[in-house]
Amino acid sequence: MTSVATAMYIGALTLDLLLGDVRSLKQKRSVVRPIVAEVRRRFPAVAVAETGHLDLHRRAEIGVAVVSASPGNCGEVLEACERMVASRPEIELLSARRSLFNGDED
Repeated sequence: MTSVATAMYIGALTLDLLLGDVRSLKQKRSVVRPIVAEVRRRFPAVAVAETGHLDLHRRAEIGVAVVSASPGNCGEVLEACERMVASRPEIELLSARRSLFNGDED
């Protein structure tokens, strides 16, 4: 039996957000949770979570990850996630960092 090696790519996106008029961590959660939920709903193949700035009221970091057989698909999915988050009027996207990992790398 012959086995065929398939490539696996992992794409990661880190979004640094500035939130609007947020004065408490409770208000922050009311802004960030719907964003995370919308990414999950619109892109069911990704993993998404709040990953940083957990103790700051007006800043949030959201991490998104996707696994795919092609690097192009990883990039397309992450770009679409970034556009969706950036389009939200209640936040300002300060920065977006993308990384691509090949599953064959050690």
